[in-house]
Amino acid sequence: MDTPLDMLEQLEADLAAADHDESATGVDRRQFMFFSLVAAAASTFGARGAGAQGAGAQGAGALGSLTRGAAQPPQVTPVALGNGEAPALQFMPYPGGTGALMEKLVREKGAAAFARTPHAVEKWSGAVPTNPDDLAFLPAHRISALIKARKITSRQITDIYLARIEKLNPTLNFVVTLMASQARAEADAADAEIAAGKYRGPLHGVPYGIKDLFAVKGVPTTWGSADFKDQIPDYDADVVVRLREAGAVLLAKLATGLFAQNDWWFGGRTNNPWNTNIGSSGSSTGPGSATAAGCVAFSIGTETQGSIVSPAIRNGISALRPTFGRVSRHGGMVLSWSQDRVGPMCRTAEDCAMVFSVLHGADEKDASTVTTPFQFDRNLSLASLRIGVDSAAPKELVDTLRGLGMSPKEIGARPTVAGMQGGGLNVEYAAAFDFYVQRKAKEIGLDLNMVYDPTRTGNGAYGNNRPARPAGVGPEATNPMAAADWNPRFLGGRTARGFEFVQNQRRRLLLVSKWGEFMKDLDLFIAGPNADVGPNAQTGHPCAVLPYKFDVPQFGGGGRGADAAAPAPVYKAQPICGVITGNLYNDDLILSVAHQFQKATDHHTKRPSFA
Repeated sequence: MDTPLDMLEQLEADLAAADHDESATGVDRRQFMFFSLVAAAASTFGARGAGAQGAGAQGAGALGSLTRGAAQPPQVTPVALGNGEAPALQFMPYPGGTGALMEKLVREKGAAAFARTPHAVEKWSGAVPTNPDDLAFLPAHRISALIKARKITSRQITDIYLARIEKLNPTLNFVVTLMASQARAEADAADAEIAAGKYRGPLHGVPYGIKDLFAVKGVPTTWGSADFKDQIPDYDADVVVRLREAGAVLLAKLATGLFAQNDWWFGGRTNNPWNTNIGSSGSSTGPGSATAAGCVAFSIGTETQGSIVSPAIRNGISALRPTFGRVSRHGGMVLSWSQDRVGPMCRTAEDCAMVFSVLHGADEKDASTVTTPFQFDRNLSLASLRIGVDSAAPKELVDTLRGLGMSPKEIGARPTVAGMQGGGLNVEYAAAFDFYVQRKAKEIGLDLNMVYDPTRTGNGAYGNNRPARPAGVGPEATNPMAAADWNPRFLGGRTARGFEFVQNQRRRLLLVSKWGEFMKDLDLFIAGPNADVGPNAQTGHPCAVLPYKFDVPQFGGGGRGADAAAPAPVYKAQPICGVITGNLYNDDLILSVAHQFQKATDHHTKRPSFA
């Protein structure tokens, strides 16, 4: 017999084949079987010596003579895991699964369903702006048209953005790593290719910024944390590769909140250019601020549960949180393998479509990805769509779309499933950052065995011993990032039971199915700006953010770390944003609808007076 489990199976077979003589061992049949199970489990899972307590130790002792002769499994060090290795289980938002989705697409469109549709940029007409600020605030698709027509050069617009970054970043604090030399070299190369007739497409020569949780070879990728400020990857994230191959020019790594949380990072708070007395929200805080301030043509953000939607709303810009699985996360910091998404943050809906046309598609390095059709239609008929409207939807947005031909269908509350507990997000956090937690626990002397489940002990997520604040992180008065200590979100999930996690995922699939039923007669719907961020983090549905009016915002509070006794901040007017939520894979439809609204309005053209 090779292992204690082999031994146990033999014992069970012997007991089944003959009556057991209890007097031979002094242990009755039920005790014998219980002790056998304990002994096998103790050996199999590495419980030794003082680690075997109570009945387990008694059982192991009672059967000591039986187990001493058995071969003991060698002690094997588990393979070390970092942040990026994905689990074998992958989330799929389509209720019927990937196979059913692929068969549906083939039935409807054939092989063409998997062909990328190029984004055709309309030609430039009229005079070219001569003021650098006017050029900087042009939508990305208009900058693209100018570059393609050779009315401006990539180097010209790159230098304009670099100058604006130098001027505005000291106040807004959205840049982590400026890549000025590299950007100028990429712009010059783009100009040379275009002059030689090698045009790569609508992003060729267009400058952008990327959230600083994506790997860029040879450039620091800090994840917003001082502990990783010297982390320099030797490879590029998939989105970086796709954008580089499309000819886009990378200007800077833009701030992410600490480990993709809020708008505070190790360099301080990133600010809203419309109202600099408040942060730009997060965690795609740098992309939101830099895009609104006219310091990049577009930017790339990520969302797990609101991190594109929230900073887009806070900074008054347009953005797309795509359907889960449409853009590769390879090379990006992981918070949740089943919720993380990558999307464009821009000044217009058409900009989002232009960028997304390059980003989307399957990637073998991210097993969650699929390729589905994406066809932006700048002349879409709203009357042809099934559009739901919630009673909390912004009146200005609904009235304008109705005037453009929308026939809204009243909708009620969205589906819920009793017992859902965040989809197991804390467990994914904890697994993704276990390597870091283990390291920090050693540094600050935290016994991870003292981390309790607050729902069962009442002692809080850290048990009786909250971990000490790491050296170098100042008091909350000077850096509110310290209010969260170093990683509380990575500890809570360590105590979850595997059984409960699986049951929660089963309920999550019920939620996905209920949303599938709810959306079966809808192409998209409009509700309150933040109404469905949490549920759609679980279901994977896409949404587009767009400004629908210009007014004084009602943000409330002064951001994290603000003194509750201080007077409420006074805000200036800025674009106020709404959200259009789409059925799965209707990313093109929601952007096309947003574009119809933006053709009829000018809220997205406003500029911060600060900038």
